[in-house]
Amino acid sequence: MRLRKVPDATFRTRVRDESIEGPNPYRWEEKTTADYFAGKRIVLFSLPGAFTPTCSTYQLPDFEKLYGEFNAEGIDEIYCISVNDAFVMNAWGKTQGIENIKLIPDGSGEFTRKMGMLVAKDNLGFGMRSWRYAAVVNDGVIEQWFKEEGFADNCETDPYGVSSPQNILDNLRAGEAVAA
Repeated sequence: MRLRKVPDATFRTRVRDESIEGPNPYRWEEKTTADYFAGKRIVLFSLPGAFTPTCSTYQLPDFEKLYGEFNAEGIDEIYCISVNDAFVMNAWGKTQGIENIKLIPDGSGEFTRKMGMLVAKDNLGFGMRSWRYAAVVNDGVIEQWFKEEGFADNCETDPYGVSSPQNILDNLRAGEAVAA
């Protein structure tokens, strides 16, 4: 198995700040790949877009429900990344009632492009988005990789299964390494 590191990127996030008054108590905060991945074993999963059917019905809610089981397998955090801005990701997390999963906005697609997972979804009116994938990342190094089949621009289907939380848990429990 060839080990590779997650790429360096900077993410523009919005974080709650109690010192800000009014109806929108959030401020901009830049986070880096090192901020998210250094010294932790995490599961990263990426999807085409917030508020989309498969992502909202199965993928994000199932990761949230299984969070404790991932912790029991030595996972410190679970991150969901999407080529959406911080406002969209925060609103999506709020409507989904997410408490455990950290939602990372990759608004410009920088991280996704560097991961080699940026695809055109113009056929759906989305523009450039992430292909659906997941990874187990240990201190910035990808140790397991789960990429859905059919990787292509303007793919007519939206495969989901390989990157499901259930499949990743099965692999963690079996101690199986999946080439990155």
